[in-house]
Amino acid sequence: MQTENVATFSLDDNVWQGVTLTDSAAKQVNTLVTQDPEVKGLQLSVKQSGCAGFAYVLDLTKQPASDDLVFERNGARLYIPLKAMPFIDGTEVDYVHEGLNQIFKFNNPKAQHACGCGESFGL
Repeated sequence: MQTENVATFSLDDNVWQGVTLTDSAAKQVNTLVTQDPEVKGLQLSVKQSGCAGFAYVLDLTKQPASDDLVFERNGARLYIPLKAMPFIDGTEVDYVHEGLNQIFKFNNPKAQHACGCGESFGL
């Protein structure tokens, strides 16, 4: 079997565009973080879920993993596990008011479709 022409992919060697926070999202992250002095920031990851394939997962983090990438705006820190980057690289995280609700919204250029409820996305 010949493998000379097989390309390899390395998460560590890839050049990422990054993930950005809007001013509104950064303000909300800072609000959440100040409620507990041990919290370092917000972690954004993805999991297989929903009718479209993947769902965003947001958690407050007290101890970021050693391989998390950190993106910062106005003092707000967003930690991303390296393994999530192929799914969310280039995403803008916003915090918006929709009617009576306030939610984080993800503008992901890699997402090809989303479910009707907006909870999951597909690549």
